[in-house]
Amino acid sequence: MNPLASLPDTPSLRRSALRQIIIEGGVTELDEPVELSSGAMSRYFIDGKRALCSGADLALACVCILDLIAEQRVEVDAVGGLTLGADQFAHGVAILGELHWFVVRKHAKGRGTDKFVEGAELAGKRVLLVDDVITSGGSSLTANERIRAEGATAVLATTLVARSDEPFERFATAGIPFIPLFTYADLGLPAVGTE
Repeated sequence: MNPLASLPDTPSLRRSALRQIIIEGGVTELDEPVELSSGAMSRYFIDGKRALCSGADLALACVCILDLIAEQRVEVDAVGGLTLGADQFAHGVAILGELHWFVVRKHAKGRGTDKFVEGAELAGKRVLLVDDVITSGGSSLTANERIRAEGATAVLATTLVARSDEPFERFATAGIPFIPLFTYADLGLPAVGTE
């Protein structure tokens, strides 16, 4: 069965369907705040991996990312980011968009070639940085440092959900356009740090 055959016909309908999937399958309200990877605390946990564990739902998210690339009229050669939040999008978007994929390790491999970046050779490539959920942007900015060291340029960064306004400022400072598929407000949630 082709998971793309049943996707909604337009970018806005696809985005609306994806929003519902994230709200229903990825947002959990907790009794007590938990620490996020950014170090911030929140009672709301957004699990993008669980929300998109179905192949059809992941395909929808990847098509929404391709819609975003088309809307922004940017040329992209490769897609990826810091493992583990970027991996499913790196692979899915690369397959559907006929792009190269890469993932950035959190630590160098420690043996063999001892690389941080796995997958595509990035020298001279225009890169889309992806992640599942971003609160501060730290993971994607770390990935950006690694890809720049490989000779690549990030031309756009995105995520399923931006949990606060901080990443907009941090990406702007880094000179990278940042356009999330959804913000905390789109999901009816408070910004992290304002709860």
